[in-house]
Amino acid sequence: MSYLPIEDHGIIGNLHTAALVGTEGTIDWLCLPSFDAPSVFCAILDDEKGGHFSLHPTSYVRSQQLYLPDTNVLLTRFLSPEGVAEILDFMPIIAGVGERPRLIRSVHIVRGQMTFEMECRPAFDYAREEHSVSVVGKAGAVFRGVRSALGLSADVPLEEGPAKGARAKFTLKSGERRTFSLRSIRGDEGPGGVISEEEFEDLLHETVTYWRRWISRCNYDGQWQEMVRRSALVLKLMVYDPTGALVAAPTMGLPERIGGERNFDYRYTWLRDAGFTLYSLIQIGFEEEAHNFMSWLRDRCGESSDGSLQPLYGIDGRTEVPEVELDHLSGYQNSRPVRLGNAAYDQLQLDLYGAVLDAAYLYNKYGAPLDYDLWKNLRGVLNWLSENWRRPDEGMWEVRGGRQHFVSSKVMCWVALERATRISRQRGLPAGEGRWLQERDDVYEEIMQAGWNPERKSFIQHYGSDALDASLLLMPLIKFVGPTDPRWLATLDRIQDELSYDTLVDRYRIEEAASDGFTGTEGSFSLCSFWLVECLTRAGRLEEARLALDKMFSYANHLGLYAEEIGRTGEALGNFPQAFTHLSLISAAVHLDRALGHI
Repeated sequence: MSYLPIEDHGIIGNLHTAALVGTEGTIDWLCLPSFDAPSVFCAILDDEKGGHFSLHPTSYVRSQQLYLPDTNVLLTRFLSPEGVAEILDFMPIIAGVGERPRLIRSVHIVRGQMTFEMECRPAFDYAREEHSVSVVGKAGAVFRGVRSALGLSADVPLEEGPAKGARAKFTLKSGERRTFSLRSIRGDEGPGGVISEEEFEDLLHETVTYWRRWISRCNYDGQWQEMVRRSALVLKLMVYDPTGALVAAPTMGLPERIGGERNFDYRYTWLRDAGFTLYSLIQIGFEEEAHNFMSWLRDRCGESSDGSLQPLYGIDGRTEVPEVELDHLSGYQNSRPVRLGNAAYDQLQLDLYGAVLDAAYLYNKYGAPLDYDLWKNLRGVLNWLSENWRRPDEGMWEVRGGRQHFVSSKVMCWVALERATRISRQRGLPAGEGRWLQERDDVYEEIMQAGWNPERKSFIQHYGSDALDASLLLMPLIKFVGPTDPRWLATLDRIQDELSYDTLVDRYRIEEAASDGFTGTEGSFSLCSFWLVECLTRAGRLEEARLALDKMFSYANHLGLYAEEIGRTGEALGNFPQAFTHLSLISAAVHLDRALGHI
């Protein structure tokens, strides 16, 4: 094998976990049974020993991928002079407690005759765990690790392959189909029965119906429906259904620069995403998902003994996700180290408090009135913030080079206190005996004095700095400043001049900004580009915003998906797909459509 570009992948899932499927028919990333469980395939992090599930013709000229309309069922088409073949990949939705995940792969010959090769080679626990294989002829194969096992059913003869895998080679003619099913098994269970044509059609119909019913609730009818609806579908794929938590991305270790060290695990839930998640989902009609995420958020607030919160949590709510380096993995295109877990969970990131209170405000406004018990927990959070907002922190970019007084962190502290005063006033809820209002005003005055550089004529990354930071683009979006405030417009011009390359926006200039603790460069951040579109929209620069949005759409992959970053040659970088980018895409599109009078 070799490494496919990150963008040459689609994603499928079952609301518990997700798999990446390459354009050449290989599944090179899958964790079972959940997003943050150990991987069973991770060839995208080590093409030699990472494990994969490949299915493709022995010879073909090119391939194409598309989703069945309004679904997360992925079709990969292979074209050659000998014929045309299609593979359908999907994971049936887990509907009941105790139901185990399944992965369905079905190859069908549209025209001609083609020979296929299949190889299923698990590598349990990030390729750290040994396993055995038992091949049962035409019935399938069983792979048993120390703590987990997989059963592969197939209606073609199998044989044992390298590295205790199973493989097959078979030829199909026009109209013929073969189906493979991979599932988690327990005890002495076998691979499971071969899937009949009728059972396959039933599973496909149920999965297609689920996704089409779900996306039918989308109320966005503007001019960018295809991109907004695809973003909604991919966001739904990143929701962990048992708790309502949204993972930042379903992958780990994908680099922000090829060969670089900025390789992190994103399979957890960041509180920073809270307000953006609530706002984007509610804006396009998905109140149930917003309610479920708010319930998850409510539990995190209720668990705090002193009102403090941490930046990220496990999807099940666990508080510790210690970071280790998987030295035995080579990393995507030799980008090391591969990190498991995320040390940022133990950082001080003051901006998250604004995200939490903004989410509460939005849910109170558009969802359901906040109840007293939740408000009591939020009061504890606000009292902690009132005591601690003056501290330096690691900021929203989670720097590891030392704490600073980041302006975006202070702005989000203001958001927390401002939204709290709004909620208490609108609902008549206890308002911290007036302290929150005073603290809110103190934060604002401090930002305007220490966060503004009169020589640069710009807001800055942190107090005492000359550097810019794209996180400042949040200032008008969360209503800290008006979108045409002179100070803000001067800052916007600076960001466009110094951090932007047309519509692509860097977080900051690494050589000028506060040390983030890492060496080397990184790509442009897609979510910052969509923030820029929204800032231009709110400033009334609609034609500029429209062109920037359309250009950003051209940087999506062939399926409309975005990784965290875009590299110098337009390649996808970082974990893939990234929820925050798709949330900001939805917000930018909705606001621009409204400004243009289309919705």
